[in-house]
Amino acid sequence: MCAPKGLTVTSTHTPDDSLQGRTLLISGGSRGIGEAIAVAAAARGANIALVAKTAEPHPKLPGTIHTAAAAITEAGGRALPIVGDVRDDASVAEAVTRTVEHFGGIDIVVNNASALDLTSAEKIDMKKYDLMQDINARGAFALTKAAIPHLRASENAHVLTLSPPIDLDPKWFSQIGTAYTISKFSMSMVTIGLAAELKADGIAVNSLWPRTTINTAAVRNILSEELVARSRKPSIMADAALSIITKPAWLATGQCFIDDDVLARDGVRDFEQYRVVPGDQELELDFWMNWN
Repeated sequence: MCAPKGLTVTSTHTPDDSLQGRTLLISGGSRGIGEAIAVAAAARGANIALVAKTAEPHPKLPGTIHTAAAAITEAGGRALPIVGDVRDDASVAEAVTRTVEHFGGIDIVVNNASALDLTSAEKIDMKKYDLMQDINARGAFALTKAAIPHLRASENAHVLTLSPPIDLDPKWFSQIGTAYTISKFSMSMVTIGLAAELKADGIAVNSLWPRTTINTAAVRNILSEELVARSRKPSIMADAALSIITKPAWLATGQCFIDDDVLARDGVRDFEQYRVVPGDQELELDFWMNWN
């Protein structure tokens, strides 16, 4: 079950864990958390294939797939930027094929691409509803599905989807909005389902979600400066993601990990480094999060 308690196995992570020569295929990694994960993995020697639509700068969201590729290279990794759309089956198939041709295989899939709209059910446009379903749930399923034959060939295969623990308390639907909640919970259902289907293949399929709001351009567009100041940096998600994907795949599958739970079980005690603004002000919880 994709439980909300985070990591439920004893950590075997050490500072020597490496991604040297391993290949990550990441969706939507042109900025924000996806780019942070890509750059952190590159610093460990990983090959990074990015599939994203952002070939040209967005007026409100800085960064493109090409600037992300440059950051990956600068960090010490090898980058393959692929302009594509996870909603399009041919585009997904091409991204997988190009990744395998360029790097020789796929070890890890990170489903980071996501669309967000908090409009209430009465007011949301059905095109926006379909967009969230197609990118969030269907996109995660499609990219993972296409990569399965190559993940089977990996010695330590992981799929990591950025989606929350499933909690059917009605308050989440009323506070956050039914449309977006359905799309994100559906991503976690992809994790649960594929973890069950692929367990015999030794492929770990898990989800990761932040405890607090994360300071990304997309979040800054919807939160006030005061709430952004009470957020954490994308680096906490990057560190938690790397902790998960560098562990043996047999340790855990079908889990919904929470970033600071993962790191705490790795022995991290200083979370001050991840604050946007140092201090003791109360952090802003992200969607679907409780401290208890």
